[in-house]
Amino acid sequence: MKVIPNTASVGITGFESPAAEYIQRPLSLDELLIAHPSSTFFGHASGESMRNVGIFDGDILIIDRHVTAQNGDVVVANYNGEFVCKLIDTVRKRLLSANDEHQPLVIHEHDQFCIEGVVVSSIRCHRPSPLLTASI
Repeated sequence: MKVIPNTASVGITGFESPAAEYIQRPLSLDELLIAHPSSTFFGHASGESMRNVGIFDGDILIIDRHVTAQNGDVVVANYNGEFVCKLIDTVRKRLLSANDEHQPLVIHEHDQFCIEGVVVSSIRCHRPSPLLTASI
């Protein structure tokens, strides 16, 4: 975590507060995590196939349709009618898991395939949220 230097006044006389050298900058998670609001949607990760890139079962995925997928990106794709979260191998036309227990999916000409968006961030909740449990 990067601390942003700023000047803060504490209103206490005597010893200077350690916080006196820091400014508090407002933090908007919307601005931090969502670059293109009109083309961003959320997904819910299921399974362990992406654990080696830090995406675990139950994580929230922030998916941006505006971003063009590049080789090695984590994408959400519609592969033969099923939504999958995988690494895209554009050179060999494959979808790769980030878990050695899962085999690559080769994208053939006859497959129905469409990239829905690039996963730009993921969020892990360490306590259950009523907002999430109601929507899942």
